[in-house]
Amino acid sequence: MKIRLLALVLAVLSLTGCASLLEREYTVAEPHSSKFWESGATATLRAENRQDIVNDLLLLIGQHTEKATIRLYNYDDDLMVSDVLDRAIVEVRQDTAMGAYAVEFITATMTHTQRTYYEIQVQISYRRTAEQIQAVANATSPEAVYSLLRTAIAEEKPELVVRVGYWGLEGRERVEAAVAQLREEEGLTDEDTPWLICYYPADRPVGLLEFVLEPTEEQVEAWLAEETGGLTEEMPENAALPEGQ
Repeated sequence: MKIRLLALVLAVLSLTGCASLLEREYTVAEPHSSKFWESGATATLRAENRQDIVNDLLLLIGQHTEKATIRLYNYDDDLMVSDVLDRAIVEVRQDTAMGAYAVEFITATMTHTQRTYYEIQVQISYRRTAEQIQAVANATSPEAVYSLLRTAIAEEKPELVVRVGYWGLEGRERVEAAVAQLREEEGLTDEDTPWLICYYPADRPVGLLEFVLEPTEEQVEAWLAEETGGLTEEMPENAALPEGQ
């Protein structure tokens, strides 16, 4: 199947159709931080509010942890805890870059085992491997993606995932320009296999870019099926494909 590469289309598919996101700040936590790990309890994290739960989950995702325990303090109402948990899980899965990129689903069950805290059992199912998460590169701006892509091409990598520290204005347009420049310099023509570009999360502010540099025929066909109303599991969510066929 041939696909003619005319221009990059940055039309992004929304994960849920929810309203545009508010800007948020997330704490970068190290595994030994006493703020997140419960003292004297092996592999148990602690939280005192929804934001702490979000940060705990992001810490677990960064380590590709499938099961863990979180102790939640300062709550004494089951319904309130359930609501806080639900909102934290949705936020991580849909509103954070790493959650949107790496996680399939998160489940949590709670028990009020002590008067002072709720104990929450968390299970995380992943769409990405631990190696893929560890391989995420860092860029200070969309322009820095150019050099990372050039290196990925030289090393014949099939994919590249980049965490962008500062997105700024017209970030997607700047990524498009960098990709177009690199393809021209590399002599990639209309007859070459197109690249797929995925944005995480789907709505602004974007935190991660995924470049599938060697998409399979199934992935390309899946995108075409998506365009015509078909459903597929093979195609990465939030994917953009070069215009034209």
